[in-house]
Amino acid sequence: MSQRGFFRPQGAWVGDVIPYQEDGRFHLFYLHESRRTPREGMPWHRVVTDDLVRFDDAGPAIDSGGPSADDFNVYTGSIVLDAESTHHVFYTGQNPARRGADRLPLQLVMHATSHDGMRSWQRHPDDTFGATAGYDTADWRDPFVFWDADAALWRMLITARHIDGPTRRRGVIAQCTSPDLRNWTPAEPFWNPRRYVAHECPEVFEWNGWWYLVFSEFSESFTTRYRISRSLHGPWLVPEHDTLDGRAFYAAKSAERDGHRYFFGWIASREGGTDDGAWQWAGTLSVLEAEQRTDGTLRFHPAREFAEAFDQAEGGLAAGTVLSAPDGYVDAIVPTPAPSAFRLVARLDIAPGTSECGILLRASDDGDEGYLVRMEPQRDRLVFDRWPRRSTGSEQWQISGDVPFAVELERPADIAPGEHRIEIIVDGDLCVVTLDESVVLSTRLYDRPTGRLGAFVGEGSAVLTEFSVFSPSRTDGAASVSSELVTAVP
Repeated sequence: MSQRGFFRPQGAWVGDVIPYQEDGRFHLFYLHESRRTPREGMPWHRVVTDDLVRFDDAGPAIDSGGPSADDFNVYTGSIVLDAESTHHVFYTGQNPARRGADRLPLQLVMHATSHDGMRSWQRHPDDTFGATAGYDTADWRDPFVFWDADAALWRMLITARHIDGPTRRRGVIAQCTSPDLRNWTPAEPFWNPRRYVAHECPEVFEWNGWWYLVFSEFSESFTTRYRISRSLHGPWLVPEHDTLDGRAFYAAKSAERDGHRYFFGWIASREGGTDDGAWQWAGTLSVLEAEQRTDGTLRFHPAREFAEAFDQAEGGLAAGTVLSAPDGYVDAIVPTPAPSAFRLVARLDIAPGTSECGILLRASDDGDEGYLVRMEPQRDRLVFDRWPRRSTGSEQWQISGDVPFAVELERPADIAPGEHRIEIIVDGDLCVVTLDESVVLSTRLYDRPTGRLGAFVGEGSAVLTEFSVFSPSRTDGAASVSSELVTAVP
């Protein structure tokens, strides 16, 4: 993997990202997941980037507090800068050995400050506090702190759960307020839909008169969603398409620069490094850029800077290629294998009544096997699929999975007849698909590391008005170790 536009530390994985922008530079703190056994405590590490393409590894930021500390695991939080130019970090501390009345590990909000530009942090154990009345002590995490200028106070949003109610609908975003970032007072819940298990990694921000509430749905769906309002205090409206990406992209939080808003999350790995493996917690850092529509809803696509890093033409299929199969299937295959890292831009002018059409990735020479990015106009959905699937026996009918696409890799989309643009970025086992610069679907490609590109149509017709392939620029884009060394908190 080239690490252009993505980041994964050597020998470890990126968990929840805590993005912070200052003076044009993004400081991306993240939960550093080693997956070692026995568990050694979760620290924060940091990477920095100026261009959203190259990520410099600045190393450890906040170490685990140690086996006997409240913050053996240093979990998700947020960073703010006060009027005296002191950086404050609020984070979740957890130690499996420290348990509450329900015998589950306690989660606590903890505080540290930096006076040297976030190179080192001093913990303030006296500021630690746990769940307030009415909330589970084992779910009190992901503090997000921001300044409310209208009320002239700091607000902290906290992932929490009510102590009563149906187990899968106790989720609530709790709230505390403070005048000084040291003394916190419980307030009314910030958002209380009684809908999900929990609303992880919450954040709010204002953008051109609209307020946005972003959270990651901790439920059977595991996806990052957003809500919109004209007021910080709601009501919070549900956009028609309220997700940032699909199942594989999780725990995204954002930072703004020069009027542009970027979301930093992770593309989950799969157990065993196979296409059929279960999704795992943590993966590879990935960045999406949001654009705001006039009605306040958002569209998403990879950062423009990332797309522009692919500038070496690799060929493709001829513009004007017609794919027509009124009652069947037809495809067109690029005659040479695709590079391991590439950006594909395809435009398909879809005829009315077409059942399906899309792109083949890492396909066999005859196009029969491979990964499929499929538009289904009659169902208004974009899906990811693959062939062959596993078999449960030797008979023809024993094909594993009587499903119309790869489970959990589906996005709703408006696919009316006419031209649609698909952009696909592939780098090793990472794949990010964008439809019409608006709908993103990220995933992994494990089982087929090589193959050809192509386009297909089933029961209908489409004209390829563009099918261009680009590889990364030849300058070195790999991640490096930054000279801006970080002193981890002892």
